[in-house]
Amino acid sequence: MYNFDEEIDRHGTDAVKVERCKALFGTTDVIPLWVADMDFRTPDFILDTIRRRIEHPILGYSVPPANFNESFVKWVFDHHQWNLKVTEVGFVPGIVPALSFAVQCYTNPGDEVIIQPPVYYPFFNVIRNNERVVVTNPLKEKDGKFLMDFDDFESKITSRTKMFILCNPHNPGGKVWTEETLRRVDEICTRHNILVVSDEVHADMVHRGYRHLPYATVSETANRGSVTFMAPTKVFNMPGIVSSSYIIQNPELRATFAHFLEAAEMNTGNLFAYLTTVACYEEGEEWRLAMLDYVQGNIRYVVEYLKKNIPQIKPMIPEASFLIWLDCRELGMETDDLHRFFAFKAGLGLNKGTVFGEGGEYHLRMNVACPRSVLERAMRQLGSALQNL
Repeated sequence: MYNFDEEIDRHGTDAVKVERCKALFGTTDVIPLWVADMDFRTPDFILDTIRRRIEHPILGYSVPPANFNESFVKWVFDHHQWNLKVTEVGFVPGIVPALSFAVQCYTNPGDEVIIQPPVYYPFFNVIRNNERVVVTNPLKEKDGKFLMDFDDFESKITSRTKMFILCNPHNPGGKVWTEETLRRVDEICTRHNILVVSDEVHADMVHRGYRHLPYATVSETANRGSVTFMAPTKVFNMPGIVSSSYIIQNPELRATFAHFLEAAEMNTGNLFAYLTTVACYEEGEEWRLAMLDYVQGNIRYVVEYLKKNIPQIKPMIPEASFLIWLDCRELGMETDDLHRFFAFKAGLGLNKGTVFGEGGEYHLRMNVACPRSVLERAMRQLGSALQNL
């Protein structure tokens, strides 16, 4: 029913994935497998929603549809068994802006914010650019999966530590954090009065055999001491339409954040963000499941190809998302050389691991949300380049 095998040329559309290749890789002659959007056609129920609206000749000021928050609340209950009230959620213009707003809203310049590298690189930016202090609690790797180092976490806490930004599920590792892990985070952060801000943009991209657990649902203390951000844009491939939601069940925290957004005039979206979000949550389940099946097939293809043909590269098999974290240490190249080799010899544009912070050395992040034919071509190019070393 859905043609994920369709190859779509994104040149001429101002797509970040192709327009920034020269700046990032030094060449435009690469298959771009880096920035985390999909090369699949955005679902018709989204495009049709936009088409219907632009049939009207006036694109004026708009309020959210009456069912905007209701559709999100229902989706969260159906998919994550989290019972919310519509008054406990609200619109926010993008996950990364939301993280920045949370840092500004709940901390002061000079305060410390903990993050867990290697991690989504804007986490560093929203802290440093707001004159807060980055404190790193590097993840450990065991049996091809990331684990949290709680002894190190607690040792890094000082009187100035006010916030922990959690990536749940994790990017770039694709780790779906367990209840035991999240409860341990809750125990430490509650004891030290640290606010947990949970980025859960990949919550709806968890693969078969795993279940996403929203951080705020693991205990009453976690619920009272956290702010959660979710969005439909990643899973339904419409990141160019900026639409996200906050979930804050603690009334005081919610009032503080809502006031911050209102004062900054950042508490409203555009009419396409509103309409497409409702379409995703009311019409998107069949497409979401089909897309995840296809992505899992792509993940299996890459894992099996590397195991058979390039065993020096060790993939971290993701439990969520369409991103694969590649351990390339056995290729014997430094990170910058590795990045250049992939770009100039293999013709592949992947994220350099070091942008994700400590632990990213000798690693690359690959986006496999593309037609299988593109992925097959990429793997052949990589295999050929390594043979010619």
